[in-house]
Amino acid sequence: MRGRLSVVGGRLSVVAVAAIGAGFSPARAQAGGATHVLLVTGLSGEPRFATAFHAAASSIFDAAKARWGVADSSLIYLAEDPAADPARIRGRATRDNVAAAFATLARRSAPGDVVLVVLIGHGSGQGPDSRLSLPGPDPSAADFAGWLRPLEGRTVALVNASSGSGDFAAVLAGPGRVIVTATKSAFERNEITFADQFARALTGDAADADKDGRVTLLEAFAWARREVARGYESRNLLATEHAQLSDSALAGTVAFGLAARPADPRIAALMDERRTLEARVDALRRRKGTMDSTAYESELERLLLAIAGKTAAIRAADGKRP
Repeated sequence: MRGRLSVVGGRLSVVAVAAIGAGFSPARAQAGGATHVLLVTGLSGEPRFATAFHAAASSIFDAAKARWGVADSSLIYLAEDPAADPARIRGRATRDNVAAAFATLARRSAPGDVVLVVLIGHGSGQGPDSRLSLPGPDPSAADFAGWLRPLEGRTVALVNASSGSGDFAAVLAGPGRVIVTATKSAFERNEITFADQFARALTGDAADADKDGRVTLLEAFAWARREVARGYESRNLLATEHAQLSDSALAGTVAFGLAARPADPRIAALMDERRTLEARVDALRRRKGTMDSTAYESELERLLLAIAGKTAAIRAADGKRP
């Protein structure tokens, strides 16, 4: 198995397919490192967009608080109109407030933690000057790159679920980061549906491939992208948004949700064995920079196949079709 581990232009890598099939989700967002969440909704322009942006962000907010166990101090929601939902929204989504929120999470988080950032709104510009439309000055992709630097050592997942967001991927990509954009380029600027579908995937059960109570970023991305395409097909429309993901291997290691321990001791033991393998993948990923690329990919493939085998055994023990 060789090649870049990414999802661009509508294709999943072999490792990504194996990871989805295995329900691959190491416990980095479940145990050990803490989880921190920043939600930003930008200028809406129309009431229907304001409603849709808030619905997606608030569903993630509620899941982070109730299902993922994110502490209040590590859950920040900034929006165009804080008065619309003062119980959830901490402040106005201005460039300065977004910068301050990143600084806050950098102080509160530690190496090994997971930081999830979700941006929802309208975009503009190209390349490093790609922007998210906010009240006041619009922050650029280059601004976000600067705000991410103090988060080195954390596992960062930044999801720009905005129109025209495609160029954020190349600008923000880096070690320890998963960058998801709702579009494949800065020129896909029509109304998008990815934000809604991604929020549904991340906060519900539909995208949970192995039904273990956790959804990985890779699972959420794949499910949302599929549902977006299905929506266009059902309306006989040509798709004007094509989501992309920067690192499918890393995306498979970041999971959200609290899995209950099965009552069946056989299944519990198999799940423990799978989590051990998942932890080994996480450790392998952290050694990637010190390893020969061929050796790294070979070991990664071996571990993912082992995880897939454990998942098949869990499903068989639970009476489910592998």
